[in-house]
Amino acid sequence: MTAFDEDEAARAPWLMTLADLSLLLVGFFVFLQATRVDPAKLAAGIRAGFGVSEAAPAPMPVDIATATGFAPGSAVLADTGSALEWARGAARDPRTRLRITGEVDGSAADVDPATGSGPILAADRARAVAALLVRQRAVDPARILLSTGRGQRRAVLALGYEGDRQ
Repeated sequence: MTAFDEDEAARAPWLMTLADLSLLLVGFFVFLQATRVDPAKLAAGIRAGFGVSEAAPAPMPVDIATATGFAPGSAVLADTGSALEWARGAARDPRTRLRITGEVDGSAADVDPATGSGPILAADRARAVAALLVRQRAVDPARILLSTGRGQRRAVLALGYEGDRQ
């Protein structure tokens, strides 16, 4: 018994090439049709297809300042004057957004006392600076983004140009 059945008609070799060409042609026309769609909607549809949540684009950084003076394991800001004055002047333009990144130095002493977590302490530092800026009416709370990082015992304030929102 042979691996191939003798009664089966042989396929023409050009048929496979024609099928590949047809698929490429269909893909090309789908691509042409997709370019007529709003690029933001197309990107959102592709992200949704892969199960990725919609993320707001990060504002383009323009200026940066730091709030230092945190004791190890503490989110209490010792020096508030320079960060407050910088934020008050830098965030005058309503097209900007302020990203506050709380940081820890990575040492065993620089962690949240209740949980032993560095990222929680970094988030507390960012929130402490944001609360100060909101309490002093230096920046609108809707224009503040919070994040965490690792580097030094500080909070980094980055002013970003977001442009006109529609």
